[in-house]
Amino acid sequence: MDIKQFIEKHKVIVIVRRLYGENLMKLADALEKGGIKLMEVTFDQSDPDCIKNTSDTIKELKSKYGDRMRFGAGTVLTVEQVEAAASAGAEYIISPNVNLEVIKRTKELGLISIPGAMTPTEIIAADQAGADYVKIFPVIDLGLKYMKNIMGPISHVKFIATAGVNEENFADMLNAGFCGAGISGRLTDKKLIEAGNFEEFTNRAKVFVEIAQNNGKEA
Repeated sequence: MDIKQFIEKHKVIVIVRRLYGENLMKLADALEKGGIKLMEVTFDQSDPDCIKNTSDTIKELKSKYGDRMRFGAGTVLTVEQVEAAASAGAEYIISPNVNLEVIKRTKELGLISIPGAMTPTEIIAADQAGADYVKIFPVIDLGLKYMKNIMGPISHVKFIATAGVNEENFADMLNAGFCGAGISGRLTDKKLIEAGNFEEFTNRAKVFVEIAQNNGKEA
């Protein structure tokens, strides 16, 4: 399936930050059992080895899961990081900001571009630069009323909601017009990982997947 169709069908992109090795694989296993199909591995900008660590992680995940799950890179701030993610096998590039050079290189490499934006100016700039989706970040602070006002005149852009999306508001996001959401806290809870309670991630994943299946454009 085309990656854009895949994103719009499954809608939930789990955002993984600063998690590697065995615990990441256990988390991915638990999420897959719950029906999650999309995972974003972020570049930790505070880590001088972030390019190697993120690239190696994406390669490891792709080697294990093949096409059962589809992987992208997140917090992508530079062209160098785009190229490293592409070489590792990432299929989509997600950023917290609108960087025209990052968008351009992403599209040159045949990847899906998902830059982050807040304002109408940023959203239109990203779209005109070739972004496939615009990540509204942080969506919880901007709110649905704001987004409904944005989506009126800017009706041609596809949006991904990120930051603060949970079981209580995910359906509202989808029904307001978002194509999907980037979800971190609820599906990457560090306390659960430390406790080894990966079964809870499967349970939570099932809730998000059910919401995705029953709400929004593809429901």
